[in-house]
Amino acid sequence: MKLSDILSPEHILLELQADDRWLAMEELLDHLIKVSNFPEEFRDEVAHSLRQREALISTGVGGGVAIPHAFSAHIDDVVAVFGRSAKGIDFDAQDRELVHFVVLFISPLQPYQKHLHALAAIARMFTKPECRERMMTADDVEQVYELFRHKVVAIKD
Repeated sequence: MKLSDILSPEHILLELQADDRWLAMEELLDHLIKVSNFPEEFRDEVAHSLRQREALISTGVGGGVAIPHAFSAHIDDVVAVFGRSAKGIDFDAQDRELVHFVVLFISPLQPYQKHLHALAAIARMFTKPECRERMMTADDVEQVYELFRHKVVAIKD
């Protein structure tokens, strides 16, 4: 499985409106529910799980990237949404830099390895400065999606 298998163009927001990490996660979760088959009735449960995870330690991994994530018993496969913020969002990141790229994903409870593989694949993609630069300068959703599609970062099943 590739990142583009869990992120379609509809799952990409080019300009997050949120100005803090909590609102950014809510905005992305709401968008994910709108464009995917994730059941809306479990929104609050997942939002709570995301907040709990974020309160433990920031998912701002550095380099302007945050990867908030949670589990849900109500899905069978990983679902994700991507948001970009030109102004940046304070995610209390490890490097203290503002976050410009947020990939929020939700995994089924089992298999746990799939969650870890998705997390690693997303982090690996954004380790390359040229990838982050191209993400920031992309003019439209299709250009961003093509970056996800062409970056062959596999998520092991």
